[in-house]
Amino acid sequence: MSVEYISESQFQAEVMEDKGRVLVDFYADWCGPCKMLGPILEEVASEISNLKIVKINVDEAQSLAQQYGVMSIPTVYLFDGGMKAGKFVGVKSKEDVIDFIQNA
Repeated sequence: MSVEYISESQFQAEVMEDKGRVLVDFYADWCGPCKMLGPILEEVASEISNLKIVKINVDEAQSLAQQYGVMSIPTVYLFDGGMKAGKFVGVKSKEDVIDFIQNA
């Protein structure tokens, strides 16, 4: 699967109503660490078939970012069946991201 960019209005259907596991990356276009994490998430998306990865721009989805307590970016949440299963902040290596997904 590839990484998908979604809007705040798509969040309910794409994340909360999804029965599977969804990794949500809260990011911004101007954020250096976010740009570093992007290619890592693309690699993870190609390696883990039962995972959806979506990116949400915090500048365009400010109320959603506030609702989820995003204070620093990138902030990444893992949802499983619409429920929060885990969270990390900042850049991680591909191995650390995969480990986070498998152990959350």
